[in-house]
Order: sequence, then structure tokens, then C-alpha cells
Amino acid sequence: MTITKNQEGKKLTVTLEGRLDTATSPELENEFKTSLGGVEELVLDIEKLDYMSSAGLRVLLSAQKIMNKQGKMTVTHVNETIAEVFDITGFNEILTIE
Repeated sequence: MTITKNQEGKKLTVTLEGRLDTATSPELENEFKTSLGGVEELVLDIEKLDYMSSAGLRVLLSAQKIMNKQGKMTVTHVNETIAEVFDITGFNEILTIE
């Protein structure tokens, strides 16, 4: 998985490409731990994400909990595959998806 970050003031955009699964989710979790301090708006662009496992969902939920305390999190460019995962798991009710 490739993680690309772009910070503009208190807004952080994180773009994910590839697979977010058991093998790669710790990398994203560490990225969030080190990058979310002082961030008031987190935008997660997952247009090029091919797959997301339950481990990936757990990392997104963790990030959402952090951002609920300090700002907002938006998930953008959700492709059909990931949209189906969000729908089945109920994450479409938890996350702000654009």
C-alpha cells in the first residue's frame, strides 16, 4: 500500500493506494498516530484502494474516534468495491463519505 500525505494548515489529506489489510494496516495506524496532532480536518482519499479488510476498517474507526475529538474526518472517492464493504459493515452510517 502507498500512503501519500498533503498537509495544508490544519487540514491533512491522506491518499491510499493498493490494499489496506492485516499486513498494511499497522503502517497506516502508525501514520495516523504521528500525523494527527493538531489536525482539525482529515480527508481520506481512497479512490485507488483496491481492497480493505476488517483490520483496515479498525484503523479507520480509530482515526474517526480521534477526529471526533479534534475536528472532522471525511472519506472521499469511494470506489464501488470499498462502498460495498462500508455498506455491509454499516461503516457508511459511521463515516462521512463524499
